[in-house]
Amino acid sequence: MDPEALWPTAERPRRGRPPAHSRAEITAEAVALADAEGLTAVTMRAVAARIGAGTMSLYSYVPNKETLLELMIDQVSGDHRMPREPSGDWRADLRQLAREQRALMRRHPWLPTALPARQTLGPNALTVLEYALAVLAPAGLDARARLETFTLLTGFVASHVSYELAQEQATVAAGRTSRDLLEAQARHLRSVATGDSYPHLAEALTAASQDSGDQEAFDRLLDRMIDGLTAAV
Repeated sequence: MDPEALWPTAERPRRGRPPAHSRAEITAEAVALADAEGLTAVTMRAVAARIGAGTMSLYSYVPNKETLLELMIDQVSGDHRMPREPSGDWRADLRQLAREQRALMRRHPWLPTALPARQTLGPNALTVLEYALAVLAPAGLDARARLETFTLLTGFVASHVSYELAQEQATVAAGRTSRDLLEAQARHLRSVATGDSYPHLAEALTAASQDSGDQEAFDRLLDRMIDGLTAAV
């Protein structure tokens, strides 16, 4: 995929009759389809049907599914809620950005799976990246370390959200509530940790029982990630 061909010419004017659709419209329909049915449901045929067009006509706007995926990722990247400028408290700003990434990925559950396949950065993704690098500027990291730090942090958020979503899907498949399954898991682990065989597990379970929810667990792990990635400062 050639980014120089993809992004600057996203809406190049064409001769003749005005186009019936736009890349933005097609991308929005693809995002809506992925949100509702998952990334595997996004095919050129399915997207064409949603906009009332023939499958072959869709290729005049988007040459292939890989390009459509790039457009989808960049479109939802524009939904990041960020202030215009960092506050100067880089830890707080980075923490808030990671929490916003988590919220975005939960709104678009296909995004964690799509990100590793991304081949280029569109304008919305570049805006997020520029903001993240500005956030990390006061941290004392060099430019390459700032880029690597944000890349690794994004990977952590995507992995964490993937785990959360997988656990939620498992509860649906089991026909039980998440609370029911968590309580069953807790009873099982407490039963095997009552003896002397798993003293470290027993200690960990006691600490885990004090969590107030998923957000608290995410924030705790996030702080550890930030501490580890910026330990050289």
